[in-house]
Amino acid sequence: MTLPKDMRVIEIAQPGGPDVLTEGTRPVPIPEEGEVLIRVVAAGLNRGDCLQRAGAYPAPPGASDLLGLEAAGEVVAVGGNVTRWSVGDQICALLPGGGYAEYAVTDQHQALRIPNGLDMVEAVSLPETLFTVWTNVFDRGALQAGETFLVHGGSSGIGTMAIQLAKAFGARVFTTVGNEEKVQVCRDLGADIVVNYREADFVEVLKQATGGEGVNLTLDMVGGSYFQKNIDLAADQGRIHNIAFLQGAEAKVNFTQVMGKRLTLSGSTLRPRTNEEKAAIAKNIEEKVWSLVEAGQVKPVVAATFRLSDAVKAHELMESSTHIGKIVLEV
Repeated sequence: MTLPKDMRVIEIAQPGGPDVLTEGTRPVPIPEEGEVLIRVVAAGLNRGDCLQRAGAYPAPPGASDLLGLEAAGEVVAVGGNVTRWSVGDQICALLPGGGYAEYAVTDQHQALRIPNGLDMVEAVSLPETLFTVWTNVFDRGALQAGETFLVHGGSSGIGTMAIQLAKAFGARVFTTVGNEEKVQVCRDLGADIVVNYREADFVEVLKQATGGEGVNLTLDMVGGSYFQKNIDLAADQGRIHNIAFLQGAEAKVNFTQVMGKRLTLSGSTLRPRTNEEKAAIAKNIEEKVWSLVEAGQVKPVVAATFRLSDAVKAHELMESSTHIGKIVLEV
């Protein structure tokens, strides 16, 4: 296969709002040892893209400075010692960066085959959400069947996936959202209780729902005032895991409750983790989740698709927080 020398990309003119995203041209990347080159059909949007665009989330050393943490498409070239994939394979993959482009490279072990029954747009909605949910809810969070699980922002890409996976593995699932349309969507996905935080105090509602025992595991991407609320709501020996801070990363909290309830507070980001760590997560997803996806028990929720050239509009929608599910760029 003869590849072009150059490709269309979306670049960041300078740190700022969505309007700093511009179309550009870059050389097609060359896969290095252990890497595959993907002809990108679809790229997923994530909050991390918005942070990077604003200058608050730099790419790790050696990664592309282009936005885009996940892609789906066709393998068109492989580097040395690639044993997992061949040219022509259809894959979806986690990327260190570079997804907002016609071609992107990633480590061979961070890619997964396209699940049966899914198209590229649906498949690209899986990598970042599944890697994030699996590592925080099941690996680090150790969620068990029969436990209670709360995910804030249930209508987001992460939230819609967390609801479905936690339910599939036998948890009692709670979530918070900001309007009644989102309430219904989360119920349809399997959430047992959905709290509209604009109309009710989720701490009071879920305390009552659990008979005063509280929640075993909370996955939070809000931060700010939610830090203390999560602690108030946590059950004895509960776990609280933060993956983002839409309300801010600082808060005043009562650590007497943390000690008295013997709580575990934790946080993580996915992008800086080693290739080996990400490969282990991918292996777990392939073994334990892919069959659920192919059976339709866990399914991607796509909010909207945009052309690559309309990345500005896609980022505007992301930051409006009005969407339900994943936003995707079709390349």
